[in-house]
Amino acid sequence: MSTHPITTVKVETADPSSLALFGLAMVTLVASTQKMGVTEGLSLIIPWAIFLGGGAQLFGCIGDFKRNNVFGGTAFGAFALFWWSVAASWLIKMGVFGPELAKSVDTKQLGYAFIGYLIFSLFMTFGSMKNNKVLFSIFVLIDFLFIGLSLSILTTGSLAEFGHHLAAYSELLISLLSFYLSAATVLNPHFGRVVLPTGKALMQ
Repeated sequence: MSTHPITTVKVETADPSSLALFGLAMVTLVASTQKMGVTEGLSLIIPWAIFLGGGAQLFGCIGDFKRNNVFGGTAFGAFALFWWSVAASWLIKMGVFGPELAKSVDTKQLGYAFIGYLIFSLFMTFGSMKNNKVLFSIFVLIDFLFIGLSLSILTTGSLAEFGHHLAAYSELLISLLSFYLSAATVLNPHFGRVVLPTGKALMQ
């Protein structure tokens, strides 16, 4: 009886998080300007939400799952779907899918969706403590973003206004840190040394 040697083939794939983080940085930069009143309207935020917020992060999700990175795949996948859902919600509110859907909009439903994402973000923040400090900081800011978004929709008066400002500035800081971490993810392995430090993990 002949035996044949077993050959194991390992396929290495590049880290997709650099592109996914760039997508997150871009969409939060554009969206934060609208919240801060620097720009107006949602029409030209929608493409960035669909392609950068959704598409780039879905690419990162699939790539991370192929690398057996459950944390990264789950994070990027969840936030890719978030941006697609938000874009669809804006389109419904703007009447793109017809006046009947636009008339029946109850924005409080979006507020409760933000609470759901806050719950998700909180346990992912705990998980990010095993990664670098920059990623942990991004997740902390995402927590504040969802707190602000929830308050801005589910409350009124000064509390809602506070929530709106909290969401706006949290989103801007998310963008800046995501640009930094995306750059670090590209440049550090490219040069084979630490060009942009990201900080050691808070937990092992």
